[in-house]
Amino acid sequence: MSHLGPKVHIDLHQLKKNYQIVKREVKDIPIMATVKANAYGHGAIEVSKALEEEGVRYLAVFTIDEGIELRDAGIKTDIFIYAKFDPTRIEDATKHNLTLNISSFDDLKALKAHTGNTIKVHLKIDTGMTRLGVPLDQAEAFLKEADQLDSIELEGLYSHFATADEGDLSYANSQLSKFNEVIEISKKLEMSPTFIHCSNSGAILNVKESRFNMIRTGMLLYGAFPSDEVPQELPIKPVMTFTAPVVEIRDVKAGTHISYGGVYTTQSDTRIAVVQAGFADGVPRPWYIDGFVKFKNKNLKITGRICMDQLMIDIGSLDINYGDEVLIFGSNDHGSIDINHIAKKIDSTSYVLVTALGIRPKRIYKNLSC
Repeated sequence: MSHLGPKVHIDLHQLKKNYQIVKREVKDIPIMATVKANAYGHGAIEVSKALEEEGVRYLAVFTIDEGIELRDAGIKTDIFIYAKFDPTRIEDATKHNLTLNISSFDDLKALKAHTGNTIKVHLKIDTGMTRLGVPLDQAEAFLKEADQLDSIELEGLYSHFATADEGDLSYANSQLSKFNEVIEISKKLEMSPTFIHCSNSGAILNVKESRFNMIRTGMLLYGAFPSDEVPQELPIKPVMTFTAPVVEIRDVKAGTHISYGGVYTTQSDTRIAVVQAGFADGVPRPWYIDGFVKFKNKNLKITGRICMDQLMIDIGSLDINYGDEVLIFGSNDHGSIDINHIAKKIDSTSYVLVTALGIRPKRIYKNLSC
C-alpha cells in the first residue's frame, strides 16, 4: 500500500559504515552505541540489530522500557540504562539483563535491600554536568559503599562532559582532571571496573585523552557532528533522509496571504504547493523564515508558517505534480539539505531535529537484514 505522507529513509549500510569509521578512529576501543529516543528518530530496533551485526559491545537507552523493547525484539547485546535508578523496576532490569546507572547514595541504599539476582551497574560521578552523579568530594565514600554491596556487579565507572563539543575546552579539561582523580581513588580502593568511560561524541573528536577503555557515541553513528566546533575530518555521512509528498497545487495571485498569521504574502502571481508534513512530523516550525525544500536540485521556498500537518512552498512554473516527493533534509536524487544547516539557522541542534521526528513519518529501511 502506498503511503501519501512523510517518509524517513534510513540507510543501514551507511550506519554500519559510520560505526566502522568511529571504531577505526578510536582504535577498536569498545563502543557503547546510544540508541535512546528511538535511536534519535532512526528506529531503535532496526538500528540496534544492524549495530549488533557489526559487533557493537554495548547499546544504551534512557528508560528500562526502551531496554525491554530491544530485548523483546531479540537483541542480545548488553544494554545500559541512562535514566535515574528506579528501585521499583529492579526485577524488570534483572529479568531482561539490563545494566543500571547508579548515581547517588540513595540508589545504593535501595540496592542494599535487594535480595534477588545480582544487578550489573555502572557508577556515575558528576564532574561538572550538574545533572546525575555523585560530586567529586563524595566520590571516595560512594565508591567504598558500592564496593561493599553483594547485590551488584560493579561493571563500570563513568561521567559525562558538558562542553566537549565546544571550541573552548577549558571546562572539559577540568572535568577530565576530576574524573582522573576518581579513577585514582578507585585504584586506591583496589576496585577494577571492566569499563571506564567518559567520552561522548564531542569528546571522541575534541578530548582524545578521555577515551579510556570504552567510548559512548550516538550522533556520529547517525552521520552528523555534535557541533560545528569539533574537527570534522571523519568521513561519516547522514543515515537519514526526510521526504514528503505534494498533495495540492494552487494558482494564486500577487498579494495572497499564506498560512497562519498571514506573515507571508506572494509578490507576484505564482503556484503554491501543499506538502503533507508539518511540525508534528518533525519539520521544525521556525525553519519557515529562511527555509526551503528541494525538488530536482532546486530550492523551493517555504511560504508562511509551518502548520502541524502541512507546509506550503512556492513552486512557480516548476513541473511538479500531485504525489511528487520533496526533500526536507538529507540527500537523494533531488539534492542535499544538511540538517546541521537547518539547526544553525533556527538556533537549534541536529539532536533536537532528529529526535523530534514523530510517529507518523513512515520509516523505510535500506539494506535491512531479514
